[in-house]
Amino acid sequence: MRLSRYYLPLLKETPADAQIASHRLMLRAGMIRQEGAGIYAWLPLGFRVLKKIEQIVREEQNRAGAVEMLMPTIQSAELWRESGRYDAYGKEMLRIRDRADREMLFGPTNEEMITEIFRAGIRSYKDLPKLLYHIQWKFRDEIRPRFGVMRGREFLMKDTYSFDIDEASARQSYNKMFVAYLRTFARLGLKSIPMRADTGPIGGDLSHEFIVLAETGESAVFCDRRLVDLETPAKDIDFDGDLQPVIDQFTSHYAATDEMHDAAGFEENVDEQNRVSARGIEVGHIFFFGDKYSTPMKAVVAGPDGGEIPVQMGSYGVGVSRLMGAIIEAYHDDDGCKWPVPVAPYHVGLVNLRAGDEACDAACEKIYAALEAKGVEVLYDDTGARPGEKFARMDLIGLPYQIVIGPRGLEKGEAEVKSRVDGVRETAPVGEVSARVANAVLEALQYA
Repeated sequence: MRLSRYYLPLLKETPADAQIASHRLMLRAGMIRQEGAGIYAWLPLGFRVLKKIEQIVREEQNRAGAVEMLMPTIQSAELWRESGRYDAYGKEMLRIRDRADREMLFGPTNEEMITEIFRAGIRSYKDLPKLLYHIQWKFRDEIRPRFGVMRGREFLMKDTYSFDIDEASARQSYNKMFVAYLRTFARLGLKSIPMRADTGPIGGDLSHEFIVLAETGESAVFCDRRLVDLETPAKDIDFDGDLQPVIDQFTSHYAATDEMHDAAGFEENVDEQNRVSARGIEVGHIFFFGDKYSTPMKAVVAGPDGGEIPVQMGSYGVGVSRLMGAIIEAYHDDDGCKWPVPVAPYHVGLVNLRAGDEACDAACEKIYAALEAKGVEVLYDDTGARPGEKFARMDLIGLPYQIVIGPRGLEKGEAEVKSRVDGVRETAPVGEVSARVANAVLEALQYA
């Protein structure tokens, strides 16, 4: 993409209400624009990142055996009355009426609708288990939206729902999502720590939040440092096999958010040198809730003896748009974003220091074409802006690699390459620079 054709409205000043790094940088780098309290337009640069995050989330759900569908954003109030949640949900639910005066709502979540869809299509225990998911916009009317996309009112979410015949089978579905989440966040460049979460009145022990450590996290968290060093499950892991050893490995060490924290237990079970007290960002939540919805909504199947059995259900959420903020919180400096290659809006920023110069233009065109041919995404700054402005813009948007072409370098047959992650600069022969950078990008993408 040529920058001269792109829409990239940068801000020189940080809006006063942008309190954390991700909010500041997403606004300044022209990724989003606020259209209302907690409501944002996703501009081209930010939208590219959002779609890449979404695709990684999708790939790992598919790998775990979940089946994608799409549910509407507008739901009937009657469904929520069946479950008993319509009046209990609170003011976070946006309630509306259509022209026929039917009560509707803008979905904050989809347990009721997926239960209705399931009961309409599944009749026998022989058709279980089922894992269904969608990636859809949701709306929750937060009383105080803040921190940009980290706590907005409208947000993009992946929610998966499991249906099983009994609790033992439900645990297997739960374990699949547990492992899928570990892999998803690792592919996004995030180290997530599964932590015990409150199951509320439902009881049981099947609820975990996945937390990324960050200074700007909304929750205080406490964990054993050894959790951070555990290896992510490999991409060839057998999701139909026994995943319990993996779950045990990640749950055998102490990890809890503030609401579940046991100070005495923490000190007793974790050596002092391994105690981590920090703040964290929740990026995912998995939950088993049994027949909470299937019983009142009559989502039953015929069991082996012919009797009706309420299915056992779980839900598994990932805040896709929220993840973008979490990644920036983990990867940025004073100059701007520092995107991991798999989610970067473009892999390479190609900077022509003297657009209009015949030699510079020719060299840039050749590099641009060579990189694109190898599947490397390039944002080519072909504008007439001053060099300082070009460098600052590239650092702000945070593309993993920058290739700089200028008259003095070309006289020596050289181009400059900068790694945004560590700031290291080096020179390379102009004829070799595209291959060198392409290899680095493609290697980073091999993890998937």
